[in-house]
Amino acid sequence: MVRYQSALWLIALAIVVVGAALWLESQKQEGVGGASSTPKSLVTTIKGDPKTSRAFTWYTKSPDEAAVIQWIKGSGVNDYSGSGVQTLTGSTTTIKTDKKHTQGVHKVEITGLEPGTVYSYRVGSGKETGWSEPSSFVTEAEGTSAFSFINVTDSQGVTEKDFEIWGRTVDKAFQMFPEARFIVHNGDLTEDPEDETGWDHFFGKTKSWLKQIPFMPVTGNHDEMDKNADRYVAHFNLPVNGAEGSVPGTNYSYDYGNAHIVVLNTESNINEQSKWLRDDLAHSDKPWKIVAVHRGAYGGNSYTKIEKWTALFDEYKVDLVLQGHNHEYSRSYPLRNGKVAGSGDGPVVNHEGTVYVVTNASGAKFNEKKKDQFYHKVHFQNEKPMFAGITINGNSLTYQAYDVEGKKWDEFVIQH
Repeated sequence: MVRYQSALWLIALAIVVVGAALWLESQKQEGVGGASSTPKSLVTTIKGDPKTSRAFTWYTKSPDEAAVIQWIKGSGVNDYSGSGVQTLTGSTTTIKTDKKHTQGVHKVEITGLEPGTVYSYRVGSGKETGWSEPSSFVTEAEGTSAFSFINVTDSQGVTEKDFEIWGRTVDKAFQMFPEARFIVHNGDLTEDPEDETGWDHFFGKTKSWLKQIPFMPVTGNHDEMDKNADRYVAHFNLPVNGAEGSVPGTNYSYDYGNAHIVVLNTESNINEQSKWLRDDLAHSDKPWKIVAVHRGAYGGNSYTKIEKWTALFDEYKVDLVLQGHNHEYSRSYPLRNGKVAGSGDGPVVNHEGTVYVVTNASGAKFNEKKKDQFYHKVHFQNEKPMFAGITINGNSLTYQAYDVEGKKWDEFVIQH
């Protein structure tokens, strides 16, 4: 009898252990305290005209949920049952996040919005439960000629602690530039794009900002690997106006106010992007031209594969090139045709040269400072997470670089 009771006890214990293991796995997949239909990794982007449209992406643990957004004029709206609420259903696709599990990828773009207007919104499946917390966004105003945006790069984390640093960097950036209208991130968002936990932390630590402020990413070598950027582009609803042969969402351009911003992908399809870049710059009538890349033409070192691009920057008088990859801070003299074209001490005037900057890194990883090059006006490694605020006001652009503690490390002005 004792042996029989012992056997029953062992069987019961085994059931409990197996049950606990299954529960822990389900919590890992669902998120502790969260339902499978609850939106996560919510991010807003510019896809069309920022005066009249806004795009959104989010994930759910359930790949069968619909992609529904509801919005209404005004801020702080929590009731979406009354008049004035509009509803739109977008697209849902499925992505495999590990060997056993898939998640739903939900994308939608609202059009027909009014310029310079605040909207409240929420996303979900359209069912009674499982909506995101309400948030808000503001469209670009007509005739915008003065605005700021934030530049960061290389958040590139692995652990939750790594991404806490990324979160603090973005928090400080918006403390210093509370009116910033969008964020440009110069690539390497996470260490391993196949690790969905890293993406969860990336979005989770900045969710208060990324669901309100358009986030415009650049493809880095940790975002596209072996010409595969599926996991990266699945997280964003971006313009699809790039070069033929480029992965949609890795090469694009958009306008905001009096600026034209070009995003190039240094990881693949470089020659086709060169053709596209000439046409893109030639057809822009915006006075300010800004380019964002990952591997820099003039950073801590030079990426010679994009020499055709720098020739086009010269030809079309690009004002500013934002770069990443080097995990150190560098700012070039104004450059033309591969040579220093100005002292860099005062404002850059009359399109005398393009300025190339790398805003260190916004996460935990820093590289040893590389050798100074002829093009370096400012070059250092402070081992501090950094960001820049870029302010355009009519015919003047001011670039200011800060660390996560709010110390200013660099500033320069470009004037037309």
